Amino acid sequence: MEERIEVESRQFVVFKLGKEDYGLDIKKVTTIEKMLAVTRVPNTPNYIKGVINLRGDIVPVMDIRTKFGFDTVEETEETRIIILKLNEISFGIIVDEVDEVLNLTEESIENVANFSNDLSLDYILGVGKIEDRIVTLLNLEKFTDIEYDGM
Repeated sequence: MEERIEVESRQFVVFKLGKEDYGLDIKKVTTIEKMLAVTRVPNTPNYIKGVINLRGDIVPVMDIRTKFGFDTVEETEETRIIILKLNEISFGIIVDEVDEVLNLTEESIENVANFSNDLSLDYILGVGKIEDRIVTLLNLEKFTDIEYDGM
């Protein structure tokens, strides 16, 4: 009788910012929405795009490009808002395009602490390697530490 070793695997929603691939733990994703009208909220950080009305719920939305210091781009048919839930709080992030759901084993995830001790790496959980692709896996808990008490 063969002994089978169970390999722990996690699922990530992969999205694009420009040509780069990023991944979020699928357990934190509630829904993926087409772009909705965003209402700006005064006195919020520049990366907080505003709020949306999602089926009666008011949900804050973060422009992840601005948060990461990337150039802003025009919205396209592919632009999406990924609605996430973290510690009972829902919020959305605007991404250029949602690509796929990916299964990654722990062995295919490289820890980025090996690369640098840069503080911006706090946002990064690790790097997923799939054949010749690299997917940067984001640490939601870190990049949602919003320096604003009202959100």
